[in-house]
Amino acid sequence: MAADPHQLDRMNPLGASLHGDGTTFRVWAPKCRSVELVVDGRPPEHLRDAGDGVREITLPTLLPGARYQYRLDGQHYRPDPTSRWQPQGVHGPSVVVDPTRFAWTDQAFRGHARPDLVFYELHVGAYTTAGTFAAVIPHLPKLVDLGITAVELMPVAEFPGSRNWGYDGAHLCAPQSTYGGPQGLRRLVDACHAQGLSVFLDVVYNHLGPEGNYLAEFGPYFTDRYKTPWGSAVNFDGPDGGGVRRHFVENARYWIREFHIDGLRLDAVHSMFDTSPVHILTELSEAAREEGRALGRPVHVVAESHDNDRRLVLPTSDDGLGLDGVWADDFHHAVHVRLTGERGGYYVDFATPAALPRALAEGFAFQGERSEYFGRDRGTPSADLAAEHFVIAIQNHDQVGNRAQGDRLSTMLPLEAVKVAAALMFAAPALPLLFMGEEYGETSPFQFFTSFLDPALMEAVRRGRTAEFARFAWQGEVPDPGAPATFLRSRLNHALATAPHHRELREYYRRWLALRAEHPALGARHKDRARATLEGDVLTLTRSEPGGATITLVANLGKERRPLPPTRGRLILDSADARFGGPDTGTPLAPYQAVLFT
Repeated sequence: MAADPHQLDRMNPLGASLHGDGTTFRVWAPKCRSVELVVDGRPPEHLRDAGDGVREITLPTLLPGARYQYRLDGQHYRPDPTSRWQPQGVHGPSVVVDPTRFAWTDQAFRGHARPDLVFYELHVGAYTTAGTFAAVIPHLPKLVDLGITAVELMPVAEFPGSRNWGYDGAHLCAPQSTYGGPQGLRRLVDACHAQGLSVFLDVVYNHLGPEGNYLAEFGPYFTDRYKTPWGSAVNFDGPDGGGVRRHFVENARYWIREFHIDGLRLDAVHSMFDTSPVHILTELSEAAREEGRALGRPVHVVAESHDNDRRLVLPTSDDGLGLDGVWADDFHHAVHVRLTGERGGYYVDFATPAALPRALAEGFAFQGERSEYFGRDRGTPSADLAAEHFVIAIQNHDQVGNRAQGDRLSTMLPLEAVKVAAALMFAAPALPLLFMGEEYGETSPFQFFTSFLDPALMEAVRRGRTAEFARFAWQGEVPDPGAPATFLRSRLNHALATAPHHRELREYYRRWLALRAEHPALGARHKDRARATLEGDVLTLTRSEPGGATITLVANLGKERRPLPPTRGRLILDSADARFGGPDTGTPLAPYQAVLFT
């Protein structure tokens, strides 16, 4: 009987593993004639062939903290492809890490059911002045008070230099050294769990960063059979693809097993190509959940995709891929177009009035219709899919940071328009995601920043960013991604949270999240009972619980006063209330006023 490959991954992980007999080093290197281990200046030692392209060696006396490299074919010195720590950066030696040296205190934490997730996306480097895992910890009680249940970290895999969004990671298993490395991340996760917060990690399995990525020297990790915006695709289904799949599946296991991560957000899965009998996304999600079961907690896997493909969240028994959720960007685009009037780039598809109520009530706006931006039919039916499968936002790192100036809604729209956008998000049958600082109206931009060490690469990035924005017709010079000032401008100013109008906006967010948790007709349930209509500028969303409570949201999305449609019930939330920094206009509907009835 053949061994279960998932069980082999758990028993014989790649990388440096400490155990009672010493430290075993395993590396998948089918392209190399020979692989030698070089530890702290000792003479190189040959790794033996363990089969299936894996080389291994066990050293009996090696201690945690030892630095090592592999020498490939007697010539090139390279870090471990599954290095756990890169304190000298992406090109430096790897370090042996003992995960058992951290004393976890989260044994009582049991995670959150999927419908109860409220995400708060943050970038570790820009969230605080210190820019470390440790510096996030003092802010956690404020997130709990706000009503957040899950902190979502933008990618933390080791990247070149000290400034990067994280999507140029080169070492998937090594938490960024300038953030605090593996021990820093463990402390942050443990602190989140102590506050009752789940932790999701954004992981990038569709490409690796261009600098410090040595995988192709070890094995056939990439293929020219498919193309992605970043070049060659990851080789999940070609010759020797089994070793490639193991690398990424083991990485998903690793974050959950060794860091107690509660969920993964998979970046741009439309650029992960696989024709295998079992899709890599299915294999990844099943492996992640298996690790979660070992910890006694649910693990959720959410995908980013621009395809609006229902198969992502359908169970495998229904010919689906079995993921738990998908970022539903149609909602953001429809809200953004309605409130800002922008029509460039992908916003061109959302000028039709029907886009917003459909995205609000059903999940996807495009369910098979022709997309002008993509030049093809886009999307699949979504009305029958449960609310807990859809993650929606009015701001996130992409929709803010991929603007030419990185400007936020709070600097583009009046306060009342920001609040009406938030009302749509919180009232929708979906899982809401907040982008760091959104809750108090952060005014600092979030711009694209990098610190590549290769000057030619840095110049290529500058040119690429400028060309990328041509379809949006945005005005102004694109900030230099490599300039330290671009990063510094993008850091949060937490002091704003207590300033006039900002503290009232935060209280508005806090009240909405409390209502979502308390009211049986709100939250990520009963999507089949949601109805949305748009008459001119007035949007009405009605939601009800089977056999019970009903809520009605009425929102004026325009700049002119409109009559309130006939409604019944008691007013429980008014965006124009003075408590929330509103003009206290009295009889609705004032411009950009949202009112909630029950």
